Amino acid sequence: MTPQNTIARELLFLALLSTLWAASYTFIKIGVETIPPITFIASRTMIAGLLLFAVIRLRGLRLPTDLATWRLFFIQACINSVLPFTLIAWAEQSIDAGLAVILNATTPIFTFLLTALVIRHEAVSGRKLFGTIAGMTGVCLIIGMEALDGAGEAIWSQLAVLTAAFSYACAAIFSKNFKGLDPIMPAAGSLICGAVLLLPVSLIVDRPWTLSPSAASLMALVCLGVFSTALAFMIYFRLMQTLGSVGTTSQAYLRVPVGVAIGMAFLGEVPTPVMWVGLVCVIAGVLAMTLPSRRRAVGQGG
Repeated sequence: MTPQNTIARELLFLALLSTLWAASYTFIKIGVETIPPITFIASRTMIAGLLLFAVIRLRGLRLPTDLATWRLFFIQACINSVLPFTLIAWAEQSIDAGLAVILNATTPIFTFLLTALVIRHEAVSGRKLFGTIAGMTGVCLIIGMEALDGAGEAIWSQLAVLTAAFSYACAAIFSKNFKGLDPIMPAAGSLICGAVLLLPVSLIVDRPWTLSPSAASLMALVCLGVFSTALAFMIYFRLMQTLGSVGTTSQAYLRVPVGVAIGMAFLGEVPTPVMWVGLVCVIAGVLAMTLPSRRRAVGQGG
C-alpha cells in the first residue's frame, strides 16, 4: 500500500471516530433521562469492556498479565473513561448535547498546551498561539454570555465538560505508553478497569435494581457501549499509533459540526447565536493548531 493510500485510510478511520464520538453526546443525553450518570457510565464501560474482551478471545489473543501493564491500564481508565465519561454524563442532565460537544472540542487545545508547555516536545508557533486564543475565546463566549443571560446555573456543567476535555488531553498523551501493543489491548484493559472502578460505586449510590429505565435510554446505552465506546476505542488506540496524540485529537473539529447536527436532528436542539460564534472560534482554533504547515507538508511529501 502506498503512503498516500495509507494516509487516506487513516483519515477515513479518523472521520469514522469523529462520527462515533459525535453521536455519543446524543446517546448520553437520551440515556441520562432515566438512568443516573454513574450507573449509566458503569454500564457503558462494562458493555464495551466485555465486548472487546470477547473480540480478543475470538482473535486467539490474551490480555497482558503483568502488573506494570495493568497499572497503566488503570491510569488510562481514570483519565480516559471514568472521570471524563462521568463528568459529561452528569453535565448533560442540564445542558444540551450540542453545547457539550462544542466545549469538549477543546481537547486538542489542551493537548497542545500540555505538549508545548509541560512535556515541551512541540514548538509554540504563531499559528498555534492564534489557535489557542481563538479556541479559548469561543469557550469564554459560550460560558460567559450564558452566565450574563441568567443561565449561569449551568456553568458548573459547562466547566465539568471542559474538565473532561482536559482529562482526554492527558489520556491522549499518556496513551503513548502503549506503543507496540495491539490497539485492542489498552482499549479493553482500560475499559475493564473503568467498569471495576465504577460498578461498586453504582451499586452503593444508585442501587440500579430500583431503577426503571425507559426503552429509549436502554437502547442509547447499548449503542453507546457497542459503537461509540468499544468500536471507537479500538479505532482511537490505532490512530494514536499512526497519527499521534495531536493528530488523533484533531478529530474534535470534525466531531463538532456532526455532533451539533445530530443534536438538532434527533433532540430538536437549536444552538443560540452565541453558541454558533463560539463554535466557529473553537473550530478555527483547533484547525490552526492541528493542520500541518505548508512547509512541513512539502517536506513530508518528499
